[in-house]
Amino acid sequence: MNDICCIGHITLDKIITPKQTTYMPGGTSYYFSHGIRHLKDTRNYKLITALAPSEYKAVEDLRAKGIQVEVLPSRKTVYFENIYGENQDDRKQRVLAKADPFTVEELKDEEAKFFHLGSLLSDDFSLDVVKLLSGKGKLAVDAQGYLREVRGEQVYPTDWKDKRDALKYIDILKVNEHEAEVLTGFKDFKQAALQLAEWGVKEVLLTLGSLGSIIYAEGTFYKIPAYPAKNVVDATGCGDTYSMGYLYMRNKGASYEEAGCFAAALSTIKLEKSGPFSGTEEQVWDIIRNSELHATVI
Repeated sequence: MNDICCIGHITLDKIITPKQTTYMPGGTSYYFSHGIRHLKDTRNYKLITALAPSEYKAVEDLRAKGIQVEVLPSRKTVYFENIYGENQDDRKQRVLAKADPFTVEELKDEEAKFFHLGSLLSDDFSLDVVKLLSGKGKLAVDAQGYLREVRGEQVYPTDWKDKRDALKYIDILKVNEHEAEVLTGFKDFKQAALQLAEWGVKEVLLTLGSLGSIIYAEGTFYKIPAYPAKNVVDATGCGDTYSMGYLYMRNKGASYEEAGCFAAALSTIKLEKSGPFSGTEEQVWDIIRNSELHATVI
């Protein structure tokens, strides 16, 4: 059995920032997998992805670096264009191609302690897939893709149509403040988290960009700091990096606060460079040890 299994499409990404334009693979599964391999205890990690044969080099690169990857067939690869302004919290997005969704039949034999669904578009994972995996291990989901509908090449915000049915099967849900408001109707993060918990989520991870993050679990709110970056270069993949760090630590038995702080420090290191996290676990702990910022109960 795997400790952590991430499921999601590897994408083609065109990233446009005020400083540069970059073409590279991307997607939750890409940032999660390349990032986790730099941490110490990742022998039992597995990626399940789907992409067109023309993009198999992204998979070959991961396998060459020791990551276990299972590739499911897909006619196309997801192709994103991400445009950032001076404020890295703001992003405009187009989808130039879509991949085939993941199915129950493809995933029915998978086993893991933690499954992480890196949804990129609203139809990547059906309710039946959510139900299936929730019965096999702890299920973590990034809500972002469920709230993106593609019409033509444009990405439109949408509500998660099956949310009331799906959320009761989800142990860990990662949302940012905008996603939390779309899902619940509440601007106030505490009200939003309480509503998600009432619908069944056991651990709500609510990221607030440069303002840090909130974790709500077992009736308690934890405020996790945002550790200052030396130089803000590229926010692409920071949310995926946060989820990766959190699940990595929860799998090791860490508390909510410790897992949150580790995830936040990991994201700070990633923010300082384009591409996935490429630092070390020791650098993450150094940031936490040397900072005057700490997790607090609020």
